Amino acid sequence: MTSTAAVSEKLLEWYDRSARSLPWRVPPAGGAADPYRVWLSEVMLQQTTTAAVAPYFAAFTERWPSVEALAAAPEEDVMAAWAGLGYYSRARNLVKCARQVSEMGGFPHSEDALRKLPGLGAYTAAAVAAIAFGQRAVVVDANVERVVARLFAIGEPLPGARKAIRERADAITPDRRSGDFAQAMMDLGATICTARAPKCLLCPLSAECEGRATGDPARLPVKSAKKPKPQRQGTAFWIEREGHVWLVRRPGKGMLGGMRALPDDGWAAGGDGSGEAPIRGSWRAGGVVRHGFTHFDLELGLAIYAGKSFEALGDGEWWPVAQIEEAGLPTLFAKAARLASA
Repeated sequence: MTSTAAVSEKLLEWYDRSARSLPWRVPPAGGAADPYRVWLSEVMLQQTTTAAVAPYFAAFTERWPSVEALAAAPEEDVMAAWAGLGYYSRARNLVKCARQVSEMGGFPHSEDALRKLPGLGAYTAAAVAAIAFGQRAVVVDANVERVVARLFAIGEPLPGARKAIRERADAITPDRRSGDFAQAMMDLGATICTARAPKCLLCPLSAECEGRATGDPARLPVKSAKKPKPQRQGTAFWIEREGHVWLVRRPGKGMLGGMRALPDDGWAAGGDGSGEAPIRGSWRAGGVVRHGFTHFDLELGLAIYAGKSFEALGDGEWWPVAQIEEAGLPTLFAKAARLASA
């Protein structure tokens, strides 16, 4: 039987010795955390790995060192700096939230008040409340979910098990140092209680773990079978003139909203790759880019303009091909640009 008091005590002792050094983290007993850095890192880390986030976090905090600086930034600059991290609605909410916090004079301290800010769901609000402001909050991300499911041998498949997981996470969260406890749980899941081949012999909670007692902790948490993702087809168009390529700005709402991109055939609205080219003339095939989104996979054919001249285009801009990496293209179109430039 798992002892909830022993869990928090043992885990915090382990964290004091073994906490990961991360760019956004204040080490144990290192003083108060900056809520701006906590919030920014937690938004970036949603569905993105620590390794991928670290250089973006460094670039953001160098360019915009405070929430006030970020609030004053043009949205298109933030979107361009975000390019490559994916889930671009996070970047739009980042700007909205920064502006609201700046108007308020700072981040609110309570979990409930944080939940009212743009883009802060239950997890992010709890993480900021606990880590930045020392509030007792129950912080459950994918790593914590896995640790708790194994610790209490919760065998109900996800997502149905999430209620029980949260209740157990609440039971073991201490009143003091809940921010350190949350980060300790994250570290444990990231480094020891990993999805595959958990390192139970190194785990500070091995004696308390009911999942380990079953002999097969790696089977937890139980996940429902994934449905196959639908496949979409699309076409992007590369129009080059005098060392410059034509880029458009996608609509503010919808897939990859507000980002610079190559013109395309409307695949984001469910197009099948048969949409019209933006100009008349001859085209040649430039290859295919494959990219996975959350709810579908995309095969994007690249059509390269092969004509000699054309009429003036609509809204957009000519961007130097030699500086295409500075355009802030989302990953899909950055892949297409690399293919066209090869």
